[in-house]
Amino acid sequence: MDMDYYICMNNIKIPMKGMCADLKTRRKKVRSRAAAILVFLSLLSGAWLFQTRLEGGNPSLVMEPPIDAIGMSRNVSIRVEDAKSGLRDLSISLLKNGKKVDLIEKEFPFSGIIKGGKIKNESFNILIEPEKLGLSDGKATLIATVADYSWRGFFRGNKTVIEKDVVIDTKPPKINVISKHHAVVQGGSGLVIYKVSEPCLRSGVRAGDQFYPGHAGYFKDKTIYLAFMALKYNQGPGTAIFAEALDIAGNYAKAAFPYYIRKKEFKQDVIRVSDRFLNLKMPEFAPEIPQGLKASPINNFLFINRTLREANSSEIKRFAEKTDPSIHWSKKFLRLPKSMRRAGFADYRVYKYKGKTMDYQIHFGMDLASVAKADVPASNSGRVAGTGVFGIYGKTIVIDHGCGLFSLYSHLSQIYAQPGQMVKRGETIGLTGKTGLAAGDHLHFGMFINNTFVNPLEWWDPVWIEKNISRKIKQARRSMKKQTGEEPRP
Repeated sequence: MDMDYYICMNNIKIPMKGMCADLKTRRKKVRSRAAAILVFLSLLSGAWLFQTRLEGGNPSLVMEPPIDAIGMSRNVSIRVEDAKSGLRDLSISLLKNGKKVDLIEKEFPFSGIIKGGKIKNESFNILIEPEKLGLSDGKATLIATVADYSWRGFFRGNKTVIEKDVVIDTKPPKINVISKHHAVVQGGSGLVIYKVSEPCLRSGVRAGDQFYPGHAGYFKDKTIYLAFMALKYNQGPGTAIFAEALDIAGNYAKAAFPYYIRKKEFKQDVIRVSDRFLNLKMPEFAPEIPQGLKASPINNFLFINRTLREANSSEIKRFAEKTDPSIHWSKKFLRLPKSMRRAGFADYRVYKYKGKTMDYQIHFGMDLASVAKADVPASNSGRVAGTGVFGIYGKTIVIDHGCGLFSLYSHLSQIYAQPGQMVKRGETIGLTGKTGLAAGDHLHFGMFINNTFVNPLEWWDPVWIEKNISRKIKQARRSMKKQTGEEPRP
């Protein structure tokens, strides 16, 4: 038997030596290719890993709010993030006069060579209290450093370093109230003149839950402020009033001053709502009424008189968020000429429908009636803060008289003034009408300080203005001249 062959099925002879040699060659080629592929994949994954772990993006570090000064205590929110390599470590410290005080020292966990850092982002809140840290007032440097798990920098990672000069100031500002004799009527206005010892983030007068910011620039000394303030219609005797200030380091101070609050009773008025009025007025408010509201005139009226009234008032008061720092007005404020008062400030209105009481509201203004479509004068000089249609108020003009004092003209049939326009006292700005929730032609005239409606009667009275505004300013001028010898700028 020839040993070079063996017999398989169907009498086919297969050369054994040739087959073995061929199989060995094939196996070597397969192994060689597999090894090459493994080497290629290893090199590829290694290159990917090397490139990934060698990324050069710096981690982010954000402080809120930004720190310029540190007072008795300062809360700071810190957020660090590195989406690629993950966070390695974070350190925050204060350096003053060569003394370094650590605020945060933190190392973040490692998840392995492939993933890098386990933590990609984290937030902290820190409380900085200089006295407890043994740091005195003065200039200091805040140093914050965050690093990631990148292989950059000889495996020390990418770093973000923030160095910021700050001031440590643990002493609250001093407030000196210059004006005297602060007598305020419930629902009325007042003026407080005060001086602060340092620049402040915020200063003014607080009456109960309401804050009235002060405004510098009227006097040559920029540390002297005028704060027009008010009492709401329901803030009577017992309401706390004081001056307050918050400096840039976050130190808070308040100062008491003598004041007297006179109680005032406001009248009650009954408003009878008729079907004729509902059928006449409700269609005008159709775009303002939610579709899901039951479609009955009286339900529509209640929505308008409650929800829409509050929204419209808030929208108008927002004009006070941006007021001119100068006083534009002089003399007493004008009322609508040859007009009769139809409703007063803070009237407690009881709304009745078919003899049944259905609602209560406060009327924040004066309703003045003259002839139909009468000329409406600007009550005093100022800048037109805004015009437009404001729901229940209808066509309306708002004038900024400076330092947070505004006048309001509503239910107009025509508007002549333009936003941003400077108008003079007595200049015609529109015509009376019955737009909005008005039954007849009249002017709804209102005044507000910051976000509080006040009684216009005071501002129509030259004696009240002289006693409560002008005299205080004159006294402050004399006081400044006595202290500095300089004539203050009027």
